[in-house]
Amino acid sequence: MRYTPMLSALMLSILLLSACGGSSSDNLSTAPSDEGPRTDTPDQPGENDEGGEGAPPDEEAGQASGPAFPSPEWYARELENYARVLEAPIEQVSSPAFMLRWTSQSVANAASYAARAGEDNSWLLGGVTTLLGSLVNQLTDPFSEPEALFTLVQDTLTDTIGQLQENPMAALALVGNTPVTPLCTSWAAQCAGDPFRYPGADSFYGTVGEVQPVVFYDRECARLSGRVWRPAGLPDGAVVPGVVIQNGSVQAPETLYWWAAQMLVENGYAVLTFDPRGQGRSDMQTPQGVQGSNFNPAVFWEGLVDAIDFFRSSPAQPYPHNETCQGTQPTPVTAFNPYFGDIDPERLGIAGHSLGAVGVSIVQGMGAEGAAPWDGQLDNHNPVTVAVAWDGAIAPAVEGEGSGGGSSPIGLVFGLLGDDAPRPAFAPRVPMMIQDSEYGLTPVPFAQPPEPRSQLGPFEAWQRAGVPSMSFTIQGSSHYEWSLLPSFPTSSWCPQVVDGRCQGGWGLPMAQHYSLAWLDRYLKLPGEVGFDTADQRLLADEDWQARLSFYFEADRDFVTRDGIRIIGLSR
Repeated sequence: MRYTPMLSALMLSILLLSACGGSSSDNLSTAPSDEGPRTDTPDQPGENDEGGEGAPPDEEAGQASGPAFPSPEWYARELENYARVLEAPIEQVSSPAFMLRWTSQSVANAASYAARAGEDNSWLLGGVTTLLGSLVNQLTDPFSEPEALFTLVQDTLTDTIGQLQENPMAALALVGNTPVTPLCTSWAAQCAGDPFRYPGADSFYGTVGEVQPVVFYDRECARLSGRVWRPAGLPDGAVVPGVVIQNGSVQAPETLYWWAAQMLVENGYAVLTFDPRGQGRSDMQTPQGVQGSNFNPAVFWEGLVDAIDFFRSSPAQPYPHNETCQGTQPTPVTAFNPYFGDIDPERLGIAGHSLGAVGVSIVQGMGAEGAAPWDGQLDNHNPVTVAVAWDGAIAPAVEGEGSGGGSSPIGLVFGLLGDDAPRPAFAPRVPMMIQDSEYGLTPVPFAQPPEPRSQLGPFEAWQRAGVPSMSFTIQGSSHYEWSLLPSFPTSSWCPQVVDGRCQGGWGLPMAQHYSLAWLDRYLKLPGEVGFDTADQRLLADEDWQARLSFYFEADRDFVTRDGIRIIGLSR
């Protein structure tokens, strides 16, 4: 292949650095949870073990055991660690099975996008910004050039693949803003996500889970496109906990998070995934021209509240914004959650990535003392009982300081908007898991060791408030560990294709393991899958220590079901 000289040089450098004393990570073939989230029962630490009751955080974690800075050994270890962000794009262009599936699914997604536009051209009016309108109208007009979009998809993929084969480092410059991915409306190219997780390609559908597309209005009458998911074959009268998943911003349609939806359904949850306003296949703007996505970050908390309302709607309580926005567009909307009868209304979790994690941080805390009131329409109080934030958690503002998000890439978003971009007051209210990346949104190597506790601002806010929390950073990771964008710089997430699905990886299995364990700890009831093992999975330190950042400290403070308080997380 054309990328072979560059790849060979890169891998040779890594091997030489390892031989010269740089630390090496476990081989992917021997990594834990290669087959997905764990449901086994590792030995649980006792009170005198690491992380047991009363154990203080390891203040020397990460740096004490590593090479001194500055030294050749430190730079060697850093180069090896940074090389992880190129694992995914290299393995993807090296896999004929992946490339074939990605190409075919991109074309299929472009076809479905064009078909929707042909059936209801009002999506073209609300689905793009003014700047993109003429381009998308031209590409998706099924009556003029029906092959134009498909040709553009093929050309875009060919160009992307060619860049990566020529030089894997090109992954660092691929941002997804191609003519075929105007904010990922088509779900094509990088915006397809994991191409093996679609109906027709994945045996999940109909056997493990059931999925139904939905459309509903947000509070300002922009249409939101989404899906509700539930386990297949639920017994009559059975109810399961629910989770609403919110995307990140800019290049993050709901397809990128189907890994989480499927994982949760497989483990006994109902789920809502959706594209916030300005993302994916939802309207980019309201009928009055009010924008979404990064142009208007408020949609990531206001829209999340609206999505929660839809998820909790029923024939007795139809989704209210469909009624207030009735007739705004000719598109049929979904009056209420079609799976309402399968969901326990007392058990609701939320999870979000990037700016979606900002939304999760804010929404979980609405209604707390000193916070903005809950502004959902169907509940008098905040129904959220647990939260998971993927690389974007923020802490409540401290007078004179502003919100703390550690070294999160979210600082870049609000930096562009102005640090005084309005956000509702919120407070730590429910247990929250915080997962972070090392190299962030635009991965570049570290020139010196970062501050070890710089990622722990949100965790410390939760701990001060006496609300359970856990926070860790994945070693060798980028911002895209949680949004499966093909060709984007991130650690391995599809090293092999087995039975038509991606298996293995580095950061994603760790994210899956702890996200599921945290939700199980606070949402599952006795007798349900995951209830008995949730604490043990959260304490499975030895299984995952090799993947914890050696730069950034991890921490936790929560009480097990047995009443044991766990403080600290050591490497």
